[in-house]
Amino acid sequence: MNASQLVSVVITTYNRSDALLAVLKGLTQQTDRNFEVVVADDGSHFGEQSVILTSPLAQSLNVNHVWHPDVGFTASRIRNRGVSVSRGEYIIFMDGDCVPEVDFIARHRLLAQHGCFVNGSRVLLSPDLSRRVLNGSENICGRSPWYWMLRRLQGHASKLTGLLRLPDWPMRLDREFSWKGIRSCNMGVWRADFERVDGFDESFVGWGHEDADLVLRLHNSGVARKNGFCSTEVFHLWHKEAARLQESQNAKRVSDRSKTNVIQPDLGYSQKRPNDDVVITRLG
Repeated sequence: MNASQLVSVVITTYNRSDALLAVLKGLTQQTDRNFEVVVADDGSHFGEQSVILTSPLAQSLNVNHVWHPDVGFTASRIRNRGVSVSRGEYIIFMDGDCVPEVDFIARHRLLAQHGCFVNGSRVLLSPDLSRRVLNGSENICGRSPWYWMLRRLQGHASKLTGLLRLPDWPMRLDREFSWKGIRSCNMGVWRADFERVDGFDESFVGWGHEDADLVLRLHNSGVARKNGFCSTEVFHLWHKEAARLQESQNAKRVSDRSKTNVIQPDLGYSQKRPNDDVVITRLG
């Protein structure tokens, strides 16, 4: 991917301004600065929004904040709306509790390849280390290999793949659809491919598998999966698991669709929105 091409980072968040600030702090330390940030806020209350909108970190990144009222877990809808105000040719989706390493944008740019999307991975952090990151007493970006080896030995990091930087080689490509390791908390896709499959399907509500549905439709449209392991890892801050009341229903929908050649969603990115309740705040 050309160094002059703008990358749009779309970050999903909900009532976790402390975690989101840690993510924004990681983005301010990037070695590759040619990117914009869109915060896709799935209904955070006013106090949480205010923390972000008044933050010097958000100001320095010229964040665009896209919000809609809280009607439950509607990540597909707010991600689509985040993309709608972005400008980049390439889009990286992140969750607001996944802190990027300092070369995160640079590595995504390196792996970006036409005809592919990049499926990233994550390193899970312990509750104790996550707490120290959230209260600002410990910085995890740009640390030495010795730092992470010690954290691994202490049980604070689930793996050491965040240390490794394997090259962009053919083994990264996977032209078959697989559910394993699909993570919209760390995923890069060309805007043209995202628009071709009409984005996330907003008929998916509740936790789970809206990202697998997007990947399935990308696959059906001819876009190959490219694995970003040992290159684009993010550090996932610990939290209690969200309610997964819709998971089995959403999983069944994707399973049923996997037996078809479906490309277009039931309720996609390009739909008309005559009564749009989204609020957009531009800090740049």
